[in-house]
Amino acid sequence: MFRLQCVRPCLRRLLHQGVRIRDQVLEGLQVCSAEDQVLDLVGKNKAKLTVEHVSCAVRMLWEFQKERPELLRTVHLIKSHPQFLTLRVLAENKIALMDDFTLVDMLYAFLRLNVEQHDSLVQQMVSEAWLRVDRLPMSSLSKFAVVLHDQHLQSSPLMGHIASILDQRLLSIDDARILTALMISVSSLVSTRLRDALISRAEYLLHTVDPLNYNTPRRMVQFLRNIKYIHRPLLEKCNEIFLRNIPRLDAENISIILGLYQSLQFNNCDFRLAAKERLTELFDTSTDPFSFSKLFVALAPIGSPDIRERLENTTLLVADEFNAQQALAVIEALEEIQSRNLSLLNKIASVIQENLHVYKSVEVARITQALLMLHYQNPELFINLRKALVGFLQRSFYPYEVTMLTRVLSMLPSRRLDEGVVSRVDDVIAQCSLSELNTISFAVAKWIRNDPSYRHNTHSRYVRLLQRLSHCGHERLQTADRLDLLLEELKYVSGEWFEEMLLDETFATLKRMIDQINPSNVSDLAFFLTRTNHIYPPLMDRIASVATEHIDEIHFSATYATLLPFSVLNYEPVHADELYDACIKRFTPHISSFDPHLLVLMAYSLAVADRFPEELIREIFSIDFLGKLDCQLESLPETLNMRTRQRLMDLNRAVCLECPEFQVPWFHERYCQQLQKKGNGSVSPVQQQIHKMLGEVLGGINFVQAAVITPYFYTVDFECKLDKHLQPLPYSELSTMQISARGKVLWDSSSLENARDELPAGAQRVAIDFLDSKFFCKNSHHMKGEALMRRRHLEILGYRVVQIPHFEWNSMELSTQHAWKEYLRKKILG
Repeated sequence: MFRLQCVRPCLRRLLHQGVRIRDQVLEGLQVCSAEDQVLDLVGKNKAKLTVEHVSCAVRMLWEFQKERPELLRTVHLIKSHPQFLTLRVLAENKIALMDDFTLVDMLYAFLRLNVEQHDSLVQQMVSEAWLRVDRLPMSSLSKFAVVLHDQHLQSSPLMGHIASILDQRLLSIDDARILTALMISVSSLVSTRLRDALISRAEYLLHTVDPLNYNTPRRMVQFLRNIKYIHRPLLEKCNEIFLRNIPRLDAENISIILGLYQSLQFNNCDFRLAAKERLTELFDTSTDPFSFSKLFVALAPIGSPDIRERLENTTLLVADEFNAQQALAVIEALEEIQSRNLSLLNKIASVIQENLHVYKSVEVARITQALLMLHYQNPELFINLRKALVGFLQRSFYPYEVTMLTRVLSMLPSRRLDEGVVSRVDDVIAQCSLSELNTISFAVAKWIRNDPSYRHNTHSRYVRLLQRLSHCGHERLQTADRLDLLLEELKYVSGEWFEEMLLDETFATLKRMIDQINPSNVSDLAFFLTRTNHIYPPLMDRIASVATEHIDEIHFSATYATLLPFSVLNYEPVHADELYDACIKRFTPHISSFDPHLLVLMAYSLAVADRFPEELIREIFSIDFLGKLDCQLESLPETLNMRTRQRLMDLNRAVCLECPEFQVPWFHERYCQQLQKKGNGSVSPVQQQIHKMLGEVLGGINFVQAAVITPYFYTVDFECKLDKHLQPLPYSELSTMQISARGKVLWDSSSLENARDELPAGAQRVAIDFLDSKFFCKNSHHMKGEALMRRRHLEILGYRVVQIPHFEWNSMELSTQHAWKEYLRKKILG
């Protein structure tokens, strides 16, 4: 009892003190409902404010802003409020007292409230966080990394240290949001090993993500875009989440995802079609300039002609309200759809001209390219764009930026180039990648063509620049030691300069790295060989060996690129059947996962190699598949659309001729007739020469038909008929190669019927084709796969095929009329 009486006074004292130490300032902050209330309270109590008070005030200011749409935020009003400066001064004075979480959280909030990066508050907070970086919890470390990335410090030593911490503590991260923020922030610094570890952890944590949370998978795709790496398993899992969330996605998010996919060259048919439907639904609700510009950018490239017309008409009404960024986004979308709406172009160009001073270098380059591709005529605007581009270039020291600006400047009409531009390009060449060197070579070639002084000065600045480009390219190849990095640099390299100066050295370097060919890079190397159009057996044999042995480690969609050089370049490795069988077996269970257009392209490449997997063929020529393909083609870029349609026709023809047992009908008659009416191939002087000589060799021009259309719409350069004694037979109607003023063949609508008149018993029909350089590999006289497939098909159609290679016709041995005629006589008459 006595003890209890002693305790009571102590309890009373504690309770009394608890009431007395109630934090009224903190309570006041917590009940504020607007920014001005928070700032007024800060002003009234600035002498009493602790670290906790300052932290709470800053956090609340950002929370109020974050809850509003971007257009309704009032950060500028907060910054101009006199008590905001008080808050900043207090925060700066209390940095040392902040715990780790508060320090990073407050730094993040201040930057979101547009405090300048060079402000002493931001600088001191960054410095303090740097000192504590090793002990920061992962949530704070990820937020700090985002801050550094936003300050363009993604390649700084500090970010490198954060990447090292991430590497060490990766397996301890269980929150996908924290992981993805770190992944994006350190993306410019990740090694191949860390890249693979991050992707593996991301795949694992993706299973823990709420299916309605599309921001986390979007950041994963953004990471892949940043490192320029297509990891299809992760992309496909992210895509599944996006598809589930389509009804919840707005135009901005759909635009971002489509942009990321485009950068990665990842084209998912299901997402594009779902996005198109969702964006169409959003048309009538996207009324403000911000949401409508996002809608236009996302929907215009994949919408139907009617939708595009509606979009353009609406844009005309709101264009005057666009800001600089919205005008940039819209002009690029107009370039993508190749708009010819001059009124709209003029309006957008006007907005751009008014805001030209606010654009960054890359944005001015993008604007210039878009306007040039649209053939827009506005000399005054282009003069201003050129001045801006030259100014940016002369101030830049970044190789990628100098390269980009140089490329765009070379697109502008200019008879002479500023010495300062050449000097700046010369300064950065040694730091450029092969892709950048190749881009600069294109620009130099254009300047040479446009500069009249070049022909009078062979030792000009251009020659010196080209010599330096070649020297730096050779040096880069000779010092390269990692195949993956080299293939990344070679991904977009092409053109005369590269082929003449660096291609041999490139193949020597690739051969030196032949042991580094593995399942992860085999398809990239195969695609490079296809693009160069060069046949190189050592590398191709190695590709075949790795692909056959490790086919299960190659993603099923990569089998297309892996097989491409073998079919296109007509190269059969030692165990060709094993290679094709392994790849076919790998992709067949996943046929339904392929985009329709990609499945058509793959089936065509296999047909070129005389391989027709039954399951693949039956899938493509099913009603359901063709319906899905039709839907997809409407949303594809025009070039890819036309290419896919052409390849479907080619495949249809190949299956009808070579696999009649599949009973696939020929349904491209009208398509081929439409192509025939639209335009015809040009006739070269060599073809005209051969036509004339064939008349002389065969006994008259009426013994040869030119530009004959066969059944299934092959076009044969020349056709003649020989009886059983190999004597030429005349045609019932005289045929001459009629050529229009533009050098086009003038087709006779009855040519197909004329070409198939009856032959006497024992007679034969001869198809004579002149094969120019496109039918052969560039580094040899090796005939490509398409020429062989064409020969197979013509023979099935009943022709004896005579092919005249360009290198034989143009050889020194055939330099006289007599020699040419004898050559034709031996080829045709034996």
